[in-house]
Amino acid sequence: MAFFLETLLGGLMAGMLYSLVALGFVLIYKASGVFNFAQGAMVLFAALAMARFSEWIPLLGITDFFMVNALAFIGAGVVMFVVAWIIERLVLRHLVNQEGTTLLMATLGITYFLEGLGQSLFGSSIYKIDIGMPKDPVMILESAFQGGILINKEDFYAAIIAASLVALLSLFFQKTGTGRALRAVADDHQAAQSIGIPLNRIWVIVWCVAGVVALVAGMIWGSKLGVQFSLTTVALRALPVVILGGLTSVPGAIVGGLIIGVGEKLSEVYIGPFVGGGIEIWFAYVLALGFLLIRPQGLFGEKIIDRV
Repeated sequence: MAFFLETLLGGLMAGMLYSLVALGFVLIYKASGVFNFAQGAMVLFAALAMARFSEWIPLLGITDFFMVNALAFIGAGVVMFVVAWIIERLVLRHLVNQEGTTLLMATLGITYFLEGLGQSLFGSSIYKIDIGMPKDPVMILESAFQGGILINKEDFYAAIIAASLVALLSLFFQKTGTGRALRAVADDHQAAQSIGIPLNRIWVIVWCVAGVVALVAGMIWGSKLGVQFSLTTVALRALPVVILGGLTSVPGAIVGGLIIGVGEKLSEVYIGPFVGGGIEIWFAYVLALGFLLIRPQGLFGEKIIDRV
């Protein structure tokens, strides 16, 4: 039982990190109907900015660990806001009400642009981000289970950060006027414009929010894996999450991430030994394929009804 709970908790913590990346896809799709293939590049660009600012700030004479990380986070956040503003001003503003395929190709172009710009500005080496999360594992519930349950402190704190951000964004969408405007724009661009909602400003806001999400995701994944250009593949891990939960649902991103995180861990541990292992690599994609065949809108997505 203790081993099962250990595996379950590991899956839940990994699932929250998947949910955080998937949230970037959901936010932009809700506001603009664009499937943002640039989300992985945004995670990489934000992580590069955070890592490099953490190296540059001590050169100014600031050595306090907390202050360095706080200023690096703020600086990287400003960079992501500027990136969001440039994307809206130079790309999206000129593609309002265009076909979805056109917008999709635009995000692919943004992906390669951000990867190249990140390499030019910040370099292409492998950098580290140290935000003070403990990396040593710890035993819990030793009195309840023989030997206790081993959990990774870094994964636990990362999951808490991800869950807190997801909760804040859920409240933002449900309780604020800007959040309701974002939902209105997601439902119908032209109708939202007709009642005075400024589409361009809304797109800037949602890309800025997605940039903050990318920054937090890049900070966590960079702390775990190091900041390198393979970090863009983190977004690929989140694709099954948005398919499972639904492209238009914030709760769907959360639930989908948790299901896939737990499913990957349990299948690898309990089924992997019988099939030679490696299930964790493809489990999420097979599950997503099954949902595309049975319920393509996902668990919480809106069902599309075509009237003829």
